[in-house]
Amino acid sequence: MPQKKYTKKTARKVHSNRRKNYFFRRKIVLAILVIALIGTGLYLKQSISYYYALYFNKFIHKKLHNSETETLRIQKILSNNLDKTYGFDISHYQNREDIKWDSLSIGNKTIPLEFVVMRATMGNRNADKHFDEFWEQSKKHNLIRGAYHFYRADEDPVIQANNFLENVKLESGDLPPILDIEKIPKRKTNKKLIEDLKVWCKIVEETYGEKPIIYTYYHYYKDFLKGEFDDYPLWLANYNDVPTPSPDADWNFWQFTEKGIVYGINTKVDLDIYNGSSWSLRRLTID
Repeated sequence: MPQKKYTKKTARKVHSNRRKNYFFRRKIVLAILVIALIGTGLYLKQSISYYYALYFNKFIHKKLHNSETETLRIQKILSNNLDKTYGFDISHYQNREDIKWDSLSIGNKTIPLEFVVMRATMGNRNADKHFDEFWEQSKKHNLIRGAYHFYRADEDPVIQANNFLENVKLESGDLPPILDIEKIPKRKTNKKLIEDLKVWCKIVEETYGEKPIIYTYYHYYKDFLKGEFDDYPLWLANYNDVPTPSPDADWNFWQFTEKGIVYGINTKVDLDIYNGSSWSLRRLTID
């Protein structure tokens, strides 16, 4: 059979087609390799993260210090409440990388932290940027968790309640919703503030079937809230050298310092006491 001859034009066309097919096949192979690498990376993500942290991103515990007065005050509170349950509360003021969730303790690593409360929302519209991650991490590490709304005294109670409910999905074993009120209104009377707080509580209580926990400072509670929320669980902040957060009110939680030094956290945090055992604390949680 005689050899088939091509014109120069035909030869250039054949060569161009072969070149296109060659680069097309290379692109297909490259795309398959990229997909395979991405899939392998996703599959090995946890292992890669573990070894990266092990060799390159080790958690180095910072040496944090308090004044001698604050150190002695905290030690006295711990020694007088060894039968109680301890926890801490956090918000976006704490960096995510500053918390090693699997080793949280106080009192020279002798007292484990068994619950954590985190800020979820603020006012009408705002949400804490770290809430979702902190919420997930606390469940992953078997801590009793709670979420609080920072109430802005001059804003709308209905919108604020809906903001909380839209951002927080409490589950069985979580603490009841928490209302943080610590500011005096500028455009409302104190009487109107109390009415609005009760509106917020009613909306949230009807959703979860549990009375919210009221958080505030001792003097704010004494001056503005006492007698209005007596049947609600009470969480008081008092950083003074006192044996209890209130001399004349029952309390469930005591935020006793904002300068807590925790093994496993590389920044100072608020520390809390629950006025009972861990078993009693679990009875307080949502069914």
